[in-house]
Amino acid sequence: MRRHHKTILILLWVSTLLLSGCTSEQKPAQTVVPPHLTEMQQNNAVAKRFQETSSQAPSAVESAIELSERYAQLTEEAAALQQQNEGLMAKNQQFNEQIAELETQLKQAQKELNEANDLLIEMRVELNNWKGNILGFRDEMREAQTTQLEALFQILQLLGGQVTMETASSENVGPTAPSLNQPNQP
Repeated sequence: MRRHHKTILILLWVSTLLLSGCTSEQKPAQTVVPPHLTEMQQNNAVAKRFQETSSQAPSAVESAIELSERYAQLTEEAAALQQQNEGLMAKNQQFNEQIAELETQLKQAQKELNEANDLLIEMRVELNNWKGNILGFRDEMREAQTTQLEALFQILQLLGGQVTMETASSENVGPTAPSLNQPNQP
């Protein structure tokens, strides 16, 4: 509303200046003009009225109106650009907030990934230790079973049984089950 008042005041001021400049022409000193020259000037003035004005420069009022229209148009464009600028600034602020939030989430995710990576490394070490223990335990179990079978063979021999061992030790298969040949008892 204030802009329109300023616009109107500016237009009035400009039109006043233009009109006052047009009417405040200095008149030459009073000279006597012969009557036939005066009549000729009047005829020229009347003729000029009916000629097309498109070739002439616009009058002060027309210029003021044109300038006021142009000013109003530029004012509207400036208001639209200002509104667009405010919208862009709001979006920029929103994007900055999203960036800050996403950066914190990214840092948290990186921290969690590092912790998970450390945990996986630790679990792999423990798995390798467990695997080593199992393999070692398996070897111990084989040795214990071999010892038990040898002890069993000795016990059977002491009890008087005839034991034949079919071994496949050259094939690394381990001892096979003994076959017991007991003499026929009466």
